[in-house]
Amino acid sequence: MRFLLAVALLASGAVAGQPPERGTGRYPALFEERADLPNHVVYRPADLTRLKGERLGIYVWGNGGCSADGTSSRNHLLEIASHGYLVIAAGRIPRATPAPPPAASSAAPSTTTPAARLTVATPTRLLVDAIDWAQRENGRAGSPLRGHIAVDQVAASGWSCGGLQALATAQDPRVRTAIIMNSGFFPDGANPIAGIVSDKALLAGLHGPVLYVLGGATDIAAANGTDDFRRIDRVPAALINIPVGHGGTYMQPHGGVGAIVATTWLDWQLKGKTAAKAAFVGRKCRFCHDPRLTLTRKNFN
Repeated sequence: MRFLLAVALLASGAVAGQPPERGTGRYPALFEERADLPNHVVYRPADLTRLKGERLGIYVWGNGGCSADGTSSRNHLLEIASHGYLVIAAGRIPRATPAPPPAASSAAPSTTTPAARLTVATPTRLLVDAIDWAQRENGRAGSPLRGHIAVDQVAASGWSCGGLQALATAQDPRVRTAIIMNSGFFPDGANPIAGIVSDKALLAGLHGPVLYVLGGATDIAAANGTDDFRRIDRVPAALINIPVGHGGTYMQPHGGVGAIVATTWLDWQLKGKTAAKAAFVGRKCRFCHDPRLTLTRKNFN
C-alpha cells in the first residue's frame, strides 16, 4: 500500500508529465514516488517478474540545477532503468507539466562566479539516502523489490549541479563508479552554489572508475569537467564529449546518445559485460569511432 497510489496514478496517466516512453531495453520502465522514500522518484522495470533472476544495479541521480523535479531528466533515466537498473533521482514528481531546466541555467557549474551565491532545492544527502533505501529494500519483507537489487552494484551520477552532488556521493565506499554529466568542480574559490561542495581535492577520494560526459565547446561546464579529468591520476577515467552544449540529450527520445553512453558504461562497470567494455577499451573500441562523440581515456590497462 505504500506506493499503490503512485502506481495507480501512473497507470491512469493522472500524474502530470508521465511520458509515453518506457525505454528501449528488455524491461519497459516506469517512474513512481514511494511513501517510504520521501523526496525521491524511483525508476524501475514495470514488470519485475520479467527479470528472471537478473538483479538491478543501483543508479542514484542528481538533477540539473539540483532542482526538486525528479522527472526533469526522465527520458534519460527511464532508458537506463529499462536496461535492468534501479534508478533513484532526488526530488519529486511535479503536479504540473514539468519542463527541463534551461540548457544553461544560472545554477550550472561554470568558471564564472556570480555576485550572489545560488541555493539548491535538493541537498546532496538525498543521493546517499537513496543508496541506503535501496540496500534496505532488497531485504525488506513484503517489498516488491526484495531480492531483485544488486546491493553491491552502485553508481552515482548527475547533471550540472547534480554532477557536483554525484562527485561528493562518489566518496562513499559503496559507490563503485561515477558518471559526471555536463559538470565538474569549480576552480578553487569560485563555487557560486550555497550548500554544494566543490573541492578539487575530492578528486583524490574517487576510488572507482569515473566517466565524464560533456557537451563540447559550448558546454559552460566543459572547462571544469575537463580540468577534473586532467587532475585524476589514481583511477581509470574516461571523457566523452557530445557536441550538444550544456543541455545534453536527456530529454531527447530515449535520452539520446548520452543515455547510450551512460548505459554502456554501467553495463561494463557494474555488470561486467564484455561487449560494453569493448565500447571503451582497445584501439578498435566502438566509441573511438563513433562520429557523434569523441573519447579520451587514461589509466586503463
